[in-house]
This record gives sequence, C-alpha cells and structure tokens, in this order.
Amino acid sequence: MQDRLVDRTKVAHSKHRGPLAAAYAAKRPEDVAALYDCWSQTYDADMSAAGYRHPTICLALLARHLPRGAAPLLDAGAGTGLIGEWLDITGYPLVEALDISEGMLAQAARKGVYSALHCLALGGKLPFADDAYAGIISAGVFTSGHVGAEGLDELIRICRPGGIIVLTVKNTLWEAGFAARIAELEAQGLITRIEETRPYVSMPGETDTVPSRGLALRVT
Repeated sequence: MQDRLVDRTKVAHSKHRGPLAAAYAAKRPEDVAALYDCWSQTYDADMSAAGYRHPTICLALLARHLPRGAAPLLDAGAGTGLIGEWLDITGYPLVEALDISEGMLAQAARKGVYSALHCLALGGKLPFADDAYAGIISAGVFTSGHVGAEGLDELIRICRPGGIIVLTVKNTLWEAGFAARIAELEAQGLITRIEETRPYVSMPGETDTVPSRGLALRVT
C-alpha cells in the first residue's frame, strides 16, 4: 500500500509535463494504473480537447468487418468508456470493459453501457476462456509505456475463430518488433490482416505526437 501511495505522489508531481507525457514515460503497470486513476476525472475533456482520433477509427474498422449485434465484445483498455458509448449506439449492445485503472473503470461504469467491468492489465494471462469474444477492440493501448506485442497472443486466444480484433499501434512499437510479430502470427495461420490504415496522428492537439496506425485482424 505504501508503494502505491508513493507511486501516486510521483504521478501527481509529473502532471506539470501533462498526464499524457507521464503515461508514455511510465515503466511499470502500477505506475500506469496510478496515473490513470488520478487522470480519470478530466480524461474525457482532455482527450476531446486534444482531438483524440483512436476511438473513431477503431469504431469504423470494427463496423466495417463485424456485423451489428455480434456479441459479446471486449473493450480492452476501455478507459472511461468512450468507445463503449458509441458501440452501444451503433448496434453492439453487449460489451465488456477491461482496464488497468479502477478510477477509469469507475467513470466507465457511470455511462451504463458495459455488461461487465474487469480491472486487469494486458500483457499477461487473462482470466477468460478460449474463444470467449466475437470481437475485441483496443484503442490507444499498444503504445509507449503501456502494452507491446506481448499482449497480442492472449487477445487472439480469447477471440473466437472468425472474430475480429481491432487495435491501434504507435509507430514506435510497430517498428520495434510489432510489425514482425504480426507477420509471424499471419505466417502461423493464427490471424489474417484484413485492413491496415495509413499512419495518422492520434491527437492533433498535442505537439510532437508520434503517428499510429489502425489494424483489423481476423482470427483464423
């Protein structure tokens, strides 16, 4: 508990650089969780001001490749539930949320669009059955200081054959082994890359933002 309090203090002092910069610089999952707990109250407004694009792009990719009503879905890295609201509106009413931050999930719960909330970290073993989900969406998670290619295998395991995984990947990770891992998984016949966007800036309102890309993968 004392370590957690110390971590939260460090997060609070890092806010002069902006919570986003602190999130990218985080080294441990508990640091990421503490930062997002502190940020949860203003996250939606801050990301709106930054012109945050990942949720819209992920929603477009999912709607293009997964039929309306497909269920259940997992919002992996749900945050405050930005995508959950839009999934509900556009015809995907049975969605579960997963996030590392209790504070962010508390905000998501207030929106009333998730059938279940899971406070868990991506990157290790997940407590879900094989083939549990018809689709998975993960926006802004595969990025600096968060989750790398090690998080892919579990998402593939819990997504049923024929299901769709939509995610965004920061170019820094893409060029540091993520692209190679995607190619390996394709060669192994575990996934098919059915769509890949061109690189884009996820937050036009932020300076020095490294581009990302969106991917739609079909589990085979």
